[in-house]
Amino acid sequence: MTKKYYSHLTVPHTTSLKRSLFSNFSVATTTTTDDLPRRQGALTLFVRETRDIRYDSFVHLDRLEALVLFFIETNNSIAFQMGALKYVEEIQKKKQSDVIRFLLRVRCWELRQLNVIHRASRPSRPDKARRLGYKAKQGYVVYRIRVRRGGRKRPAPKGATYGKPTNQGINQLKYQRALRATAEERVGRRCANLRVLNSYWINQDSTYKYFEVILVDPQHKAIRRDARINWICNPVHKHRESRGLTSTGKKSRGINKGHRYNNTKSGRRHTWKRQNTQSYWRYR
Repeated sequence: MTKKYYSHLTVPHTTSLKRSLFSNFSVATTTTTDDLPRRQGALTLFVRETRDIRYDSFVHLDRLEALVLFFIETNNSIAFQMGALKYVEEIQKKKQSDVIRFLLRVRCWELRQLNVIHRASRPSRPDKARRLGYKAKQGYVVYRIRVRRGGRKRPAPKGATYGKPTNQGINQLKYQRALRATAEERVGRRCANLRVLNSYWINQDSTYKYFEVILVDPQHKAIRRDARINWICNPVHKHRESRGLTSTGKKSRGINKGHRYNNTKSGRRHTWKRQNTQSYWRYR
């Protein structure tokens, strides 16, 4: 018996679940959740006489808020299953819940005791790390780092700013890059032989923000032989975190895709300078 895997279906509420399920069928005998038969903890929606859709949930259907369901077709039924990391992702979305608040509080205490930059044996958020390209294989490394929160104070020795009064501010200046970009740059300097792939937020307190940075070893054979990641081995990707080529770096540069970013293809400052500069040939 062969199984066919269909695309993912995101269901935000129960009504959307019924609408998504019944939209592909002409006849539906079940219209409300109160009429659903329950068998051994499973909820069954009888959509046709010859087929049924069975959903085994860890919560009641009327309390379902957001789940990604996988279609697995069998001979006479379609069963919904959810991967383990999807549970982790859904729990992580509710950061004000008692579980996540306690977990973040305990982990933050532990992170304060460790060094500013240290290597992690494994990602603390495996679902997020995998979405950003991490693989549990040789050649991938995860580093944790903490960055002090707040704005950037201008370095002015003896208070000399050397400028007009409008540009003499020191304290209330806002850094034009995210703290995550600063974290990537510092880790990239510490691990100069590795390439920064991406990073993500893991925790924060009143003083610091904590990030995990995913790095790749460009000299490892497992990386150089993998066609999906060996692009990062090219010399052009050296210290890409310092040149605004990572995800957070492009965000601060205003670079993205789509019709909303037509004027920022190479950066808004570069585009403005090019559009407001008149150039002539010397001999014309």
